[in-house]
Amino acid sequence: MLSSSYLLLILVTLALGGVATWWVNSSLKRYSNVPVSNGLTGAEAARQMLAYYGISGVQVLRGGPGQDFFDPRSNSVTLSPDAYDGRSVTATATACHEVGHAYQFAEGYAPMKVRSAMVPVVNLASNSWMFLLLLGIMLNLAGFVTLAIVLYSFAVLFQLVTLPVEFNASHRAMTYMSARALPEAERAGSWKVLRACAFTYVAAALTSILQLLWLLGQRQD
Repeated sequence: MLSSSYLLLILVTLALGGVATWWVNSSLKRYSNVPVSNGLTGAEAARQMLAYYGISGVQVLRGGPGQDFFDPRSNSVTLSPDAYDGRSVTATATACHEVGHAYQFAEGYAPMKVRSAMVPVVNLASNSWMFLLLLGIMLNLAGFVTLAIVLYSFAVLFQLVTLPVEFNASHRAMTYMSARALPEAERAGSWKVLRACAFTYVAAALTSILQLLWLLGQRQD
């Protein structure tokens, strides 16, 4: 039987996730219907931002639906079809945000370096902590439970380090759009899109922290 504390944790997690999903989807949809005055596609805006900051060797690729990311391994920006081909505020904000990550990589932005260095450990932790936790509970092995919590802590730390990386990429995007004198209404819309997207990372981090605190509480009990 689930404890009341864990039920509360589930409810809070669902609430955070629901609010984040609603906010980002409504913002993306709203500003996907607002065209940019310069008529640029997201891909064109991305390439212009790269050129503006003198960043070379970064490919801007067309990905699948929902694939908007910067890959430091291939030094490439991938944009979803809506962002790549779109000429909307959402497309421009998304493209410039991902180029913000490329700018971080080119500059050697410290939080991005830390985040990249943590990836192997986090992949291991994410794939094993739950197994170890369940094994420790079933076999009544406190050491396994403790190890599971330690591994999960790395996953939580990774999400915390991700926050400044994401916030800074959005800040770079907004700085660029201001420098290129995009109309105030378009910049305001872009900020709303990026702020909504950033909240998904905040919600995920808060959820992970609450989960970790619950695990620690159970360990002490």
